[in-house]
Amino acid sequence: MKQFIILSLLLCGTVAMSQVPKGAWKSQEPTGSTSTLIVADNYLTIASYSVLNKSYERTEGGPFTMQGDQMTYTPEFNPSDTAKVGIPIVFTVAKKDGVLTLKYEEAMVWMKIDESENAPLSGVWRITERANDGQGALVKIHQEGTRKTLKILSGTRFHWIAFDAADRTFYNTGGGTYTAKDGKYSEKIEFLSKDNNRVGMSLTFDYKLDNGRWEHTGKSTAGKPVHEIWEKVK
Repeated sequence: MKQFIILSLLLCGTVAMSQVPKGAWKSQEPTGSTSTLIVADNYLTIASYSVLNKSYERTEGGPFTMQGDQMTYTPEFNPSDTAKVGIPIVFTVAKKDGVLTLKYEEAMVWMKIDESENAPLSGVWRITERANDGQGALVKIHQEGTRKTLKILSGTRFHWIAFDAADRTFYNTGGGTYTAKDGKYSEKIEFLSKDNNRVGMSLTFDYKLDNGRWEHTGKSTAGKPVHEIWEKVK
């Protein structure tokens, strides 16, 4: 578990908040496991998985703040260790030449995958509306209570998570790579916590952005119609 916590905190360089290295970062383990960290706005997520073995291992994430080279990270979800949800952790980190290194009890190195600059969809998104069975009128969801579904995007990577931080419940997660161009949003699945048989699938949606509102339509990994609204978390 210590190693995974280290993974989650490498992103914060010895720089001011305005210079936090947003984007996606990767750490490759000798076992073949990949850990991907996405930093968007003031939120981070981490996922460990193996594309080759189609296996999902673990995830965690939550908001963070920076003060100098000190980063305070507060997990909102961590299904591997729910006792850590809501407990702030302060780390000192260093960044140089596209490499992130955490100075802690042991060192962990992350390599940059991409930037988030000039990527229209980069950021933290929360689902707010969905059509039943992907068809018909849109219905507002997650407007009350503490359950939420987020999607975190860098320039090329995405990670979505469904959880309830208040009662430390984790529902599902998935992620991989994406492209967005000319009204078409495409995903390639690299991990899914509930159905590894769909790893490697590619999905394409029609999408449009309007003042922080992301609407997309298409089909799910199960082939069912999808019509959703995601709104930018500010």
